[in-house]
Order: sequence, then structure tokens, then C-alpha cells
Amino acid sequence: MAEIPGWVKFCGNMAPLAAIVVFLSPFPTISQIGRDKSVGSLPLLPYSSMFANCFLWSVYGILKQESKIWATNGIGIFFSLFYFLRFVKFAPPKSPTFPGSIRQHVQAIVMVMAATFGLVYLSPLSDPANLLGNIAVLFCVAMFASPLAALRTVLQTKSAKSIPLPFTLATVANCFLWSVFGILEIHDANVYIPNLLGLAFGIAQVSLKMLYGDGHGGAAKLANNLDLIA
Repeated sequence: MAEIPGWVKFCGNMAPLAAIVVFLSPFPTISQIGRDKSVGSLPLLPYSSMFANCFLWSVYGILKQESKIWATNGIGIFFSLFYFLRFVKFAPPKSPTFPGSIRQHVQAIVMVMAATFGLVYLSPLSDPANLLGNIAVLFCVAMFASPLAALRTVLQTKSAKSIPLPFTLATVANCFLWSVFGILEIHDANVYIPNLLGLAFGIAQVSLKMLYGDGHGGAAKLANNLDLIA
């Protein structure tokens, strides 16, 4: 068996840390919401899907007895819940960019949690972890793609203000590292397929941000956003 290149090992070691960065990346956006006391045209889906995604992977990690999975996503549960609650504090009951309503997002999260516990404790399957892992992959892709929920607004207004730049940049880095790790080191399709899709979604969102910026003077505002992240 060929020796794994050093840069591939580096990507594998950095991937868990990159996941934590993704969990932290919405913080500037949420802080701005607090200062503005308005969510504007920002979507709620990134935070509700982050919570559901982290919950599923935490339970999966516990079932597989993989501390790196459940511990990392446990941190993600804490941050995503904070982001969700902070967002809804300043949000209207519903908006086309959420999409849907706050109530629908809460109902969806409760359904995911109930279905997960039902699968684990009531399912006749001898090993529910594998099915749960497959479901978690779908939510992982949804989380990566969730900022595109505001795509129609971006194209109509020629403004990409509704795309949260910190979250998107962190997602691109995270997906790249996990894709390299999944393809070249562990050869696991459950790892690299959703992350390759997430990488494509992230690049598409960054492209829209570069093309439209935040509307008038978008390029300058984009540069300012990048300076804030750096």
C-alpha cells in the first residue's frame, strides 16, 4: 500500500479543526444582526440545518463510539442553538428568504430529533447507526447548500448581501479538507461525496458574492468583509 503523502495527512488532521471553524463562522453575521436589530434578507436555514446536522452526527458518533465525531458536533449543537435563538429574536415570523416561517423551522427540528430517537430506540434494525449516518449525510449537504435559499433574491436584487460570507468561506475550507481526507486517505464515499457537493455549493456562493457584492459599491463592501474575517 502506497504511503499517504504528508499534505494529505495534514488535511486529515486539520479537518476536525476546520469543522469547529465552520461552527464559529456565523458569529460575525449574528453579531451584526444584534447590532442592526434586524435580520434583513438573511436566511434562517443555515442555523436550523446546522443544529439538525450536528444533532444527527452527535448521535451517530455516540453509537459508533467515535469521540471525535460526537464531541465536535456537540460543540456545534451549542453554537447552532445560540445562533438560532439570536436570529429569531430579531426576525419577523416568516420571510421568503428563511425560507418559510420560524414555526416551521422549529417543527422541523423537533421532528428530526424525534425521528432520530425513534430510529435508535424503536427501530428493529440491528445496527441503526448506518442508516442514521446516511440521513446525516443528507443534512450535511443541506447545511452546506442552505445559504443558496436566498439565490432568487440575489439574482433579482443583484445583491449578495443575503449570503453570509464568513460561513461560506469557512464551509469551502472545511469541505476541501474533508474531501481530500475522504478521497485520498480513508477512501470513504460517505465522507467525500457530501463534502465535494458542499465544496461546489460554497464556490458557487463565493462567486455570487464576488459578482454582486452587497449591492451598490458591492466590491468595496466585499473587501471590507474579507478584512473583518482576516
